[in-house]
Amino acid sequence: MAGSVIHGRGVYARVAIPAGTRVIEYTGERITKAEARRREVQRLARASVGNDGCVTIFELNQRYDLDARDTDSPAKLINHSCAPNCRAENIRGHIWIVARCDIPAGEELTFDYGFPLSEWRLHPCRCGEPSCPGYIVNSGQRWRLRRLLRAEKRRASNSGRGSAVPQVEPAVPAGSQET
Repeated sequence: MAGSVIHGRGVYARVAIPAGTRVIEYTGERITKAEARRREVQRLARASVGNDGCVTIFELNQRYDLDARDTDSPAKLINHSCAPNCRAENIRGHIWIVARCDIPAGEELTFDYGFPLSEWRLHPCRCGEPSCPGYIVNSGQRWRLRRLLRAEKRRASNSGRGSAVPQVEPAVPAGSQET
């Protein structure tokens, strides 16, 4: 673990890691979906006043999530990237971070957090990848986000000219959690 150019601290490979290797298990407190929603509201409140707004809740299955906030596991410090070198896999009820490609020693480990498009405003992205749309969104939905951002930019430029273009705001649910 060391400082990260992406965000806060990050996790780095101490040795070269071959593609397909289970790197580390994402561990935490097993909580219900209702408890995860309650904790997400608390996280958003902390973030709104400048405190730690990091997402540490990981979707486990339809009934339970894992919250790594109060654990010492370094897996919770792995940052998001729009061009990740790892992926998260649910293997028999355990979340493993698995190398997507060969990772050289010293490289920061990253994976795609895969947040839903509906929560895009809640999760700005700092990965710096050329293909990054600026927000953490599931890779399959990034094209939709880019289209949404272009539409917003057009509306903003048209509103400066006195155009009567209707302003439509995308729906954002009150709670979110890492997937």
